[in-house]
Amino acid sequence: MTMPASRVQRVGVFCGARPGARPQHLRLATEFGEALAQRGTGLVYGAGGVGIMGAVADAVLDAGAPVTGVIPRQLYEREQPDESRTEVIVVETMHERKALMYRLAVGFAVLPGGLGTLDELLEVATWNQLGIHHKPLVLVNRGGFFNPLLTLLDNMVSDGFISQEERFVIQVASGVEEALDCLVSPEPRPERPTIPPATISRTPAAPTPAT
Repeated sequence: MTMPASRVQRVGVFCGARPGARPQHLRLATEFGEALAQRGTGLVYGAGGVGIMGAVADAVLDAGAPVTGVIPRQLYEREQPDESRTEVIVVETMHERKALMYRLAVGFAVLPGGLGTLDELLEVATWNQLGIHHKPLVLVNRGGFFNPLLTLLDNMVSDGFISQEERFVIQVASGVEEALDCLVSPEPRPERPTIPPATISRTPAAPTPAT
């Protein structure tokens, strides 16, 4: 049974528009999408109909949960969004895409992907660090895909560029259920000042870049 879209919280997922070289990445995407829907939660993602992105969205939709895709006009043709089952919002720029996804989602999961996935991950982490928002963020690190990144983050701490508290803005889970525990039912955390969100529109204003 399909859930009423207006009543469902959504988790943002950052992941690749390619399938990757190992079948385990697509299996993880499908498992994550199914588990997300089973928790009564919808999906916000980059609207791609291919690769890891497409596998996550298909699994969520097949399980009856709503999916919202946000995509820049320039990528609309390349990433083949499925508008027959998915709400697709077309924006003008990548900045607008990220800003709208950040407002719509209650938290963010990061699955295997490339440069765009890293860009989204680090921007959300930076917005948390600056207090622009305070939403949970978790890497789904099955098979050690993100181990090199975690080593880099630890080096940033030891070399004095980020604090230990800032390092753990990026949470890590080895499995799907553990990741969803961090996102759907996060532990209470201290309130921090936030910038009031802008009104969501079909063509949202681009965020002011953090410096």
